[in-house]
Amino acid sequence: MKIIMNLLVRDEDDIIKENIDFHLNQGIDHIIAMDNLSTDSTKMILKKYETKGKLTYLYQENDNYDQHKWVTSMARLAFDEHDADWVINNDADEFWWPSKGTLRDVFLGLPHSVNVVEASRKNFVFIDSPRGDTPFYQKMIYKDLLSLNPVGKPLPPKVAHIGCHSVIVKQGNHNVDGIGIQNIQKGVIEIFHFPIRTYNQFQNKIIKGGAAYAKNNELPQNIGNTWRTLYKTYQEEGNLNSYIDSHSYSNNRLTQEINEGRMILDTKLRDFMNSKYKKMVQNKNPI
Repeated sequence: MKIIMNLLVRDEDDIIKENIDFHLNQGIDHIIAMDNLSTDSTKMILKKYETKGKLTYLYQENDNYDQHKWVTSMARLAFDEHDADWVINNDADEFWWPSKGTLRDVFLGLPHSVNVVEASRKNFVFIDSPRGDTPFYQKMIYKDLLSLNPVGKPLPPKVAHIGCHSVIVKQGNHNVDGIGIQNIQKGVIEIFHFPIRTYNQFQNKIIKGGAAYAKNNELPQNIGNTWRTLYKTYQEEGNLNSYIDSHSYSNNRLTQEINEGRMILDTKLRDFMNSKYKKMVQNKNPI
């Protein structure tokens, strides 16, 4: 079995290495990464994995966030040129956590009739830190039990799908088409989502993403509503500090949310990363 993961990224140097290392360790065979106008060190990080033969680097120069077209092209490339049996269309801030074993174990264990895997998403909440160099996975260890998107609606799931030349990935990676009648497997993967990691990271994402959506004349206005809404807030207020502050968690707020059953402590990714990076240092080799 061959599992290919696609990544569409822009300015993700605070999380992209961890994302790639984690998924390669989980049995992903190869990564196709499309870099959409990054100005930080994202390209340099991706190129290092390309040199090792673990990743195919693509550059996307358009600034209109035609995500569905770009990800569809990667999904078809995964099948046509990499013989993918399964394709995961991922974002840099999402970690696909298997219910048992590894991701490879999950896909190997699926019934042959299944052609789509639906994975629910859970937000890990933002905890501001006076030390800006603290890795996100060290401090973001509290998970919402009912996760909402930035406009207050339930966080929609994402899907992985069988390799297929005619697949169509919908905007947001929430649905696919073009693979025939879908037999969907649920409950075997949960996606750990880390949307707000620092003030600068989140504001940069919304500024560039919101401006890109504004340039897209093909997509309906209800597509990308989250980014459009927050971009409007940025234009009106000059920053997103109020929004981020409202989603920042103090110790008192965490305690209240936990006591009221809305949040739990979940250190699985932190523990995984600490263990793997410790081995990496000891062996002087990447994961």
